[in-house]
Amino acid sequence: MDNLKLSKINGLENTSTGKLGTNTKLDGNSSEFSKLLKKSINDLNIAQENSDKALADMATGQVKDLHQAAITISKAETSMKLMLEVRNKAISAYKEILRTQI
Repeated sequence: MDNLKLSKINGLENTSTGKLGTNTKLDGNSSEFSKLLKKSINDLNIAQENSDKALADMATGQVKDLHQAAITISKAETSMKLMLEVRNKAISAYKEILRTQI
């Protein structure tokens, strides 16, 4: 009887702190998603920095290849548009979940 109560209390401690057990698949999937999201944001940041550098080089006349600078700027713009659309879809999904009645 005491063992049963103790296991229930231990289970409540894990859920009250928000920590999932190591046996759940959600723990692994959420870390994969967060890694993918962090990598995407880092890639976007690098593309924006390269774009800013290309714009500065164009403004100062130090650009060697105008076409390559234009491609770099276009890649950064497209990456930003994609990230904004992903953000908008995530917010839309979150709002839809909030509207769901239980």
